[in-house]
Formats: sequence, C-alpha cells, structure tokens
Amino acid sequence: MILLGSTGSIGVNALLVAERFNLSVDTLVAGNSIDLLNQQIQKFSPKRVVVRNAHDVVRVNHPHVTSGEEAILEAIENSESDFVVNALVGFAGFRPTLKALECSKRIALANKESLVVGGAFVDTSRIIPIDSEHFGLWYLNQTSRPISRMVITASGGAFRDWAIKDVANATLLDALKHPNWSMGQKITIDSASMMNKLFELLEARWLFGEGEYDAVIETRSLIHALIDYTDGSTTAHFAHADMKLPIAYALMGEVNEPLLDRIDLIRIGSLEFREIQKERYPLWELKADLLANPQRGVIVNAANEIAIERFVQGEISFGTLSTLILKTYSHFSQEPHCVEELFAIDEEVRAYTRALR
Repeated sequence: MILLGSTGSIGVNALLVAERFNLSVDTLVAGNSIDLLNQQIQKFSPKRVVVRNAHDVVRVNHPHVTSGEEAILEAIENSESDFVVNALVGFAGFRPTLKALECSKRIALANKESLVVGGAFVDTSRIIPIDSEHFGLWYLNQTSRPISRMVITASGGAFRDWAIKDVANATLLDALKHPNWSMGQKITIDSASMMNKLFELLEARWLFGEGEYDAVIETRSLIHALIDYTDGSTTAHFAHADMKLPIAYALMGEVNEPLLDRIDLIRIGSLEFREIQKERYPLWELKADLLANPQRGVIVNAANEIAIERFVQGEISFGTLSTLILKTYSHFSQEPHCVEELFAIDEEVRAYTRALR
C-alpha cells in the first residue's frame, strides 16, 4: 500500500492490519512525528518516504526521502502499488486523491475533505470508505431492499453535556476534551462544533447517491450507522470503535477472523440517543442546504479551516468560530464547474473568512 498519514491514528491502525495480515508497505507519507516514522520505517521497510517539511528530511532514517505536496503526488505516480490509504487531514488530502484516481489506483479514504470539497470530481466507484460511519453504512447496505433513509451517529463532542449558555465562551483546551476518546486537534474541534458530522453527511451523499441522510447523537459510540428501509424496519451497525475493522475490509475485501471483541449487550445495559440541537450546535442549520447543494462543500470547508486556525491562535472565541463559518457560507453562492474553479473558490473563501471581524 501507499499510506498517506502514517503516523496518525488511522495510519497506525493501517500498519497494524498490514503487520497482522503480512501486507507490504510501498510508501509512507507522514507529518511531524519523525520519531514514530523512523520506527515504522524500521519495521516495514518502505521503498520511499515523504515528509511534510523539508527541514525534517535529514532526521528520517531512509535513503529515499522527499518532502512537500509535489513529492506526495510523485510518490503516488511512481509507485507500483495500486492501493492508496489516504488518511491525510484537511484539504491537503484532495490533490493526492485526484492523483491516485488519475493513476487508476484504488483508494481507502479517510480524508473527508476529498469528497466534501470535490465530490463532484471524484470517481467514487474507486473509493472504499474507512470512516467508521461510512463503513457502517456500506456494511449494512449489502441487500437489495429499498432504503428510505441513512443515518450516522455522533458522539456529541466536548460540549454535549455543557449548559448551552456556556458553550460560546469555551476555550481551546475545553474544545479538546472529547468525552469518548483522544483524536487530533482539528477533528476534535470539528466534533465539538458538529462540523465533522456535516462533513460525514456530505461524504455519505457522494458515496451512496441522492437520498435522505441524517445524524443522531449516540453517547457511547457503539452504533456507527443505521439504515431505515422502506418497509419500516431499521438495521444498525454495532461495533467497538476500532479503525482496524474498516481498514481490514478496505485492504482485503473481506475479513473471516475476529478483529474486535463482540458487543456484550448485557454488559452495556443501555444506550442513549439525543437530537442534534441547533441551539447547541449552530452549524447544524447548514445541513439541509448542504445536502441539497453538495457542491458548496468547498465553501464550508475553507471557511472552517480558517475559522479553526483563528480559534487555535486565540483570535476568536469558540462561539465566533461558528458565526464566521455561517457568515461566509451565506456570502458565497458560486459552485465550481471544474477543479480549477474549485481551487479558486477555496482561495477566495479563505481570504474572506480570514478578514472577517
């Protein structure tokens, strides 16, 4: 495989699957965690390595190390592997997805932004989703029964139990206290604002086509997806939150041995579901319009990345983060008709959001 984002949680789990099933690793692409990258190099002996920053090249224990976005694209093009695991974070993952498709490679996709931003320009027939929610929908969607609605679940993020009046003034440290697990900074903030779930609904729309999509908070994070059928019945995908399961299916097509402990319903005892309230999560008011106009994902993604950047730097409050995104979304109406227009819109939106006061 070509593994983009090898030192993140998904990349680490992908390598655990590779080790367990004796799968070869052709290319490793990583960010700033050079010590962990060197450990991965020693264990998996990749042919080539790419890091984010040029100044880190000398720290990498490998004879073929390059850096930067162009190096990632060249690695994808030059690799003999026909399988890419894209676990990069943010808009930076979009060009590698396009390059992999251009090179007729299959993609195990955890980079939401590839579809959120450019779903109209991505051949989803070559995409295998490895987000737990989309894997759950795929897992359930193996019958010919007509579907009325697909539903994904949310944890509720750091502020699900806060008094609503206190959320707007929450600090960065507050936003990073996820109730269920430890994740990267951006995705944890996206979870707290519910932007992550908006992205996942858009991703589902591009993966599974037109239809009705929704989300609900399930506080234990044991149910990842549900499908409502036309006949009135519903199925749910239960599994312990562990990325090895969707990654293994993506890499091998099927799994015939236990990867996770089964869910013990007696031990769980009960589950709790909650509505996603716009009062607590103001960004949720974008849901209907985004699903009706999925090409506008480029606007909301660019605005979100800049708003998070400003929040992390202490320029704005958590409440202002959502306000900036909503203002930006209402200001822009254009939809990209080609990839070049998409990148132009992205730059314009970023500049606008950065200047908002």
